[in-house]
Amino acid sequence: MAALEIRGVQKRFGQQAILHGIDLDIADGEFVVFVGPSGCGKSTLLRTISGLEEADGGSIAIGGRDMHNVPPAKRGIAMVFQSYALYPHMTVYENLAFGLKLAGTPAQQIREKVMQAAASLRIEALLERKPKELSGGQRQRVAIGRAIVRRPDVFLFDEPLSNLDAALRVQMRIELKNLHRSLGSTMIYVTHDQVEAMTLADRIVVLRGGRIEQVGPPLELYQRPANRFVAGFLGAPAMNFLSGRTEGPQLLLADGSRLAIAAAALLPAGSDATAGLRPEHVQLAPDGAGIPATVQATELLGDASYIYLKLDSGEQCIARAEADHHWQPGARAVISADAQRWHLFDAEGNAVREALE
Repeated sequence: MAALEIRGVQKRFGQQAILHGIDLDIADGEFVVFVGPSGCGKSTLLRTISGLEEADGGSIAIGGRDMHNVPPAKRGIAMVFQSYALYPHMTVYENLAFGLKLAGTPAQQIREKVMQAAASLRIEALLERKPKELSGGQRQRVAIGRAIVRRPDVFLFDEPLSNLDAALRVQMRIELKNLHRSLGSTMIYVTHDQVEAMTLADRIVVLRGGRIEQVGPPLELYQRPANRFVAGFLGAPAMNFLSGRTEGPQLLLADGSRLAIAAAALLPAGSDATAGLRPEHVQLAPDGAGIPATVQATELLGDASYIYLKLDSGEQCIARAEADHHWQPGARAVISADAQRWHLFDAEGNAVREALE
């Protein structure tokens, strides 16, 4: 196990800057997830940590040791990719043992390490099979096991579950979390799936355009996003955004509705601002005080329903309701929420509520 210190890391491909001075500390034994949209630099940052890409500036230290000019094989890391990259002509046992054999590990130690890894991943019954005889989930377990047998200081995962179906992804997320708990190893995981990020991470690193937008525990980022980008990226369905202008402790919306948001008073009167509200915090009623809207569609999920609404201002909104709420398309409704549930973002997209604390 080892801690990581990343200071001012930059990376360019030709004239295109991909990473813009990344600064990040990862504690020994921590499970950190890099998340962000395609092209944000998360996989490039992971490959730079591994040594598969050379940084164009800054420094990376693993376990207190500077990694400058240290090749990937000497960094004490093991990487699991989206593609399983198993040797098709070898059995599972041989795939797991291959790296240890190349390192000259004695046969008895190889067997002990392979059997321990197989037990931790529950693949003992598969050791004599070849990759073509395995399911996708079993192949991914073998790929992870090949990393485990090396006993690395740091595990690096690059979207390892993206090729699996939905049910297998859920199962493998649970197994990865249990594996981290049992090994206590430092793990860095890259994904574009914010559900994976929320369920796996001790801390999430949200990236956009090669820069870190926010770092923190999953619930902190979900409940206290630093800006509109983070607020909109984390959460499924995404946070609703309503634009308006400030009037003291209120936000005047385009349709003339007013929201009581104390943080609005922190901005100059008449400032452009955006209110944010999670779908699960939207309260719907057929009439009364609130923001007028029209139901456009509903999704019945069994345990809940998602109600898609169009505000009179033309903006869209999604509400999460109990499963027995049957809103019909075309029905009129009003939207409201508890005052403390609203988020406020200024014209640059930064959260305003931080100034209240």
